[in-house]
Amino acid sequence: MPHPPSPLPHLTRRQSKILQAVAATLVALGLLLWWLLPLGKTPPSGTIIFSTGTRAGVYQKYGGLLNDAIHKDMPDLKVVLKDTAGSQENVRRVANGQSDFAIAAADAVENYLQNHDPHADTLRGVARLYDDYVQLVVPADSDIRTVEDLKGKRVSIGAPNSGVRLIADRVLKATGIDPDKDIQPKAYGIDTGPKLLGHDLDAFFWSGGLPTDGLRNLAEHSAIRFIPIQPSLVAKLHAEGESTRYYRATNMPASAYPSAQNNATVPTMAVSNLLITRSDVDPELVKWLTRTVINSRDRIGHDVHSAQLVDVRTAIYTDPVPLHEGARRYYRSVKP
Repeated sequence: MPHPPSPLPHLTRRQSKILQAVAATLVALGLLLWWLLPLGKTPPSGTIIFSTGTRAGVYQKYGGLLNDAIHKDMPDLKVVLKDTAGSQENVRRVANGQSDFAIAAADAVENYLQNHDPHADTLRGVARLYDDYVQLVVPADSDIRTVEDLKGKRVSIGAPNSGVRLIADRVLKATGIDPDKDIQPKAYGIDTGPKLLGHDLDAFFWSGGLPTDGLRNLAEHSAIRFIPIQPSLVAKLHAEGESTRYYRATNMPASAYPSAQNNATVPTMAVSNLLITRSDVDPELVKWLTRTVINSRDRIGHDVHSAQLVDVRTAIYTDPVPLHEGARRYYRSVKP
């Protein structure tokens, strides 16, 4: 006659708590392994150089916050952040091997490719990030109302080799203004232009995420206005071909700089930003970095509002450069 099964031993309250703690630890360990499995168990180490942008600009702030996220995910990876003039310099630095990663606007990347500049064919995309908005700023009491009114004025068109310079030159030319002859061009960035507005400057161009700290501070302490970039002007730019196809007509939301916009949107144009690298950068490193970019969105977006737009569904669209193999592997690993 078979014996009935022995009853389960009774657990004391202390033993039950210990068992629950062990179970919770195993679950946490399993989640950690699930988190790391698509990437490999050992985070990359070494040193990388990351080009950002000018002080008071969004590129630099985003790069600094991304560096914090990288340090948490890859504690043995040292990131050297490099201040630069902006997109055009960043593309050149990555292509020439002076930097491993950089943020750059799509029009600047395409411009580099079309010029057949050195090592252009090595450029690769990691992620599409967020959009830059063109912001043309004047004092509130200025007689400048349209882009055409800039003729004869002292206008900052951005630092040489910046994305701002590329856009400002194109906007002016599309309006019939020669940047070298029809205005008094100044080469200031967002770190300097706001301080000189109304003194040594009548207007300045900026292209950056919304809001840009340097402009937000200016709007909160000075009376300024934004000059509209009308859709008809964007259409003229598109007709010129080249990398102007990356510009899209849009509106700067009223919430960008409330004190300067009087609850009104401002017609302008935008261009997408890309995180770029080179084809020879280690795929495993790029894979880890791509994950950090995607998963740090909310953390970084708390301080850089435009970073909230980073999305795994759109990050793969890094035109005009193909995705780096490491980034491709990451996106495949999280594809539903």
